[in-house]
Amino acid sequence: MPRSRRAARRGPGGARAGSPTSEEEAGSEVLSHCSSASEGASPAEEGAGSEAAGEQGQEEEAEDRLKEHMDNLLDKSAKTRQAALQSLRLAFSSRTLSEFLLERRLMLTDSLEKCLKKGKGEEQALAGTVLTLLCLQMGSGPEGEEVFRSLKPLLISVLTDSTASLGARQSCATALGMCCYIAAADLEDLVSCLSCLEGVFSPTSAGEGGSAPTQHGPLHCSALQSWSLLLTICPPSHIKSILDNRWLKLPPLLSSSSVALRILAGETIALVFELAQDMEEDLCHQDTEFLRAQLKVLATESNKYRAKMDRRKQRSIFRDILRFIESGEYQEETIRFGLECMYLDSWARQRTYQAFKEVLGSGIRHHLQNSELLREIFGLGPPLVLDAAALKASKVSRFEKHLYNSAAFKARTKARSRVRDKRADVL
Repeated sequence: MPRSRRAARRGPGGARAGSPTSEEEAGSEVLSHCSSASEGASPAEEGAGSEAAGEQGQEEEAEDRLKEHMDNLLDKSAKTRQAALQSLRLAFSSRTLSEFLLERRLMLTDSLEKCLKKGKGEEQALAGTVLTLLCLQMGSGPEGEEVFRSLKPLLISVLTDSTASLGARQSCATALGMCCYIAAADLEDLVSCLSCLEGVFSPTSAGEGGSAPTQHGPLHCSALQSWSLLLTICPPSHIKSILDNRWLKLPPLLSSSSVALRILAGETIALVFELAQDMEEDLCHQDTEFLRAQLKVLATESNKYRAKMDRRKQRSIFRDILRFIESGEYQEETIRFGLECMYLDSWARQRTYQAFKEVLGSGIRHHLQNSELLREIFGLGPPLVLDAAALKASKVSRFEKHLYNSAAFKARTKARSRVRDKRADVL
């Protein structure tokens, strides 16, 4: 059984937020409505009551906007449908809305299915992203599994359709991998998704030597990222079959013209080596030495025909990959969110975090703080419950940020000045 299915299935819950303007309007409305009832109450009680009522009004207004966006998914105008999908994407990625979506998931799933079937290009791509976020909001319980099972055939159909737009296929590759990771209950679903994704990025579909038209780079990246994400929840029996021969489809991708695909292929190879170590399997193969030679070249490459930033990023990541394969050392990374932090201390953990970050964008920190699904996946425990005093203490004022940035700027300028002086002396 996939590891994601072992996540605790707690009741959904979430907080909602609206715009400052709507909050002020709702607050003033409630204050005028309750002015007669608050006579004789202390100023503190009046303030607390008006604030609570203002928040309630704000939540209701936000829910009304979401309902309107959902209704617009069935509009005849493609432009209106796309605008609604964009609004839902932003709302789902920035807030936890499990309770609100729970009773509306079937209607929303049907609407997204129509967008995927009848829409074109951008509309299909947005529908795939919203579907991923809906599955994330529903979690790993029966509701999330229901969403995944109902749209899995359609996602595979669009992904493997060579006439569909690349953006739509890319979005469906991400949706297939993420929804399977979150909600797949059977090994059969996991294996079929792995096979479908492998068919997209494998060298036989990309062309000899892993080369492919440049415009296909993002599609192959999405398929490979989803495939490697699903590897992290594979049972040992299936991992062993991949270690025996199928991982050898990855090294040819190191020769791709896309720097993103080369880096992702290198990270996936490191993940495969990590999984082999966990299972105490030896990946010794006649091509392993050639692979290490390839990695060394990519870790030191200085070809001028590649962009300077691409070369720098590639060298940095491949040095880490090579170090891990040769000595087993992983460069740990710390992720901070609110008053908490977590550590990415393995390639599997890093791949999982990057996949969720890709979908949630800047909303990843909010979901790490409040989403029970993400907190279960990363072993963070239940969401922290902080009182108003603790929240206020954790926030840094704008003036304090300004002082800190000014001090950092001065220190950086002094350090650079010393370096420039030394260069001048040498010259």
